[in-house]
Amino acid sequence: MATRREFLKILSAGAALALGGCSKKGDEAPASADGLSSGRESMTFRTNPTTGDKVSLLGFGCMRLPTVSGGSARSGDAAIDQEAVNAQVDFALAHGVNYFDTSPVYCRGRSEHAVGIALSRHPRDSYFIATKLSNQSPDKWPREASMAIYENSFRELRTDVIDYMLLHAVGMGEKGGMETLKGRYLDNGMLDFLLEERSKGRIRNLGFSYHGDIAVFDHLLERHDKRELKWDFVQIQLNYVDWRHAKEVNARNTNAEYLYGELSRRGIPAIIMEPLLGGRLASLNFRAIEQLKRLDPMASIASWAFRFAGTRPGVLTVLSGMTYMEHLQENLRTFSPLKPLGKAELDALEEAAQTILDFPLVPCNTCQYCMPCPYGLDIPAIFTHYNKCLNEGRYADSVTDANYREARRAFLVGYDRAVPKLRQADRCVGCGECVGHCPQRIDIPDQMRRIDRYAEMLKTTFPREG
Repeated sequence: MATRREFLKILSAGAALALGGCSKKGDEAPASADGLSSGRESMTFRTNPTTGDKVSLLGFGCMRLPTVSGGSARSGDAAIDQEAVNAQVDFALAHGVNYFDTSPVYCRGRSEHAVGIALSRHPRDSYFIATKLSNQSPDKWPREASMAIYENSFRELRTDVIDYMLLHAVGMGEKGGMETLKGRYLDNGMLDFLLEERSKGRIRNLGFSYHGDIAVFDHLLERHDKRELKWDFVQIQLNYVDWRHAKEVNARNTNAEYLYGELSRRGIPAIIMEPLLGGRLASLNFRAIEQLKRLDPMASIASWAFRFAGTRPGVLTVLSGMTYMEHLQENLRTFSPLKPLGKAELDALEEAAQTILDFPLVPCNTCQYCMPCPYGLDIPAIFTHYNKCLNEGRYADSVTDANYREARRAFLVGYDRAVPKLRQADRCVGCGECVGHCPQRIDIPDQMRRIDRYAEMLKTTFPREG
């Protein structure tokens, strides 16, 4: 029997052959064993009006690369499984995906290196590389430190040109979005430098990814309007919950309907992040699942969110972080080709969004920016377990609830399995160090106190007999 690594080598070789064979016009792409075409023909593409780039509507997000231990490099220390990354990149390219999004800080600083190895095995004109000037930490704000990050990206990615360069996560910062923007990109001259690099051709498209402070978003678009600079694209968080209910998820967020509208009326292409809201729209509560299954019993829950993000014509690509080959194959089925949503389906997703908001989930997208906690808490794992119990209907406010016994066991037993005891919510001292790093602006200490109170209630309140 073939080992996992042997299987990946076989799969990678097959994908590479398919990629080489699809360049000849008139060749008919055969179907592969997974039911997907082995060529690019069925992928949905959008054209960048600035450069004419023909970009796949499905973009490969490289924040969750696979590790040799079988997990995701986003949260673990295990080494990245380079053979698995190579196989996925080969398969993605063979099936039309040509946009790869990474960052110097993804996968604990290892993503660019792994992506560079995988992509450099293919012709440079067969893919687009997107990366970021990720100088969030104040010690990286000085020009020399920021320049070092920038130049290192070229080395790690093994390229002379960055196709899509982003100012990373503008709108965030403990001192406020505008002050942080000035420190990271304006006062140190880095924005002016990046504009010069674009004019020289080392950067082909320049944009920014937006989180949080709407004043920063509006300011940067105002500079575009005044022709002080030109944005070739902007990356925003867009999904069917954040479309009209972003502030209900997080009071500091802005509705995606506004963000997309502002970009659309200026003709600036939108690149979409968080189409699954950190994975929460792939695993809904049972009521929302029932609503969507009535429309199409065979469609995956995640596919609805991807179709929502891709339906807007001003969207250039929709990013998905894909740890496993199965994720990639599932997403390829959604985008090859994309079937845009109609009004009835959009209305159904709005109804599903309302149902999702009725459950008090923690709006964590497991980005890991809050980690490591100085007191050892596994913050994302705590939130993930809590949200999972709510989504599955295994939550009880009172011992009088009919499902109390089942909910109590599911939460407490699952809690100890998912999070070591010394890393659970009761260890939080409320230092607040994590809060300023959270893109979703979650009051993490307050949520930890709430979850700990719930856990203590379950531990000390026993179900009634009979």
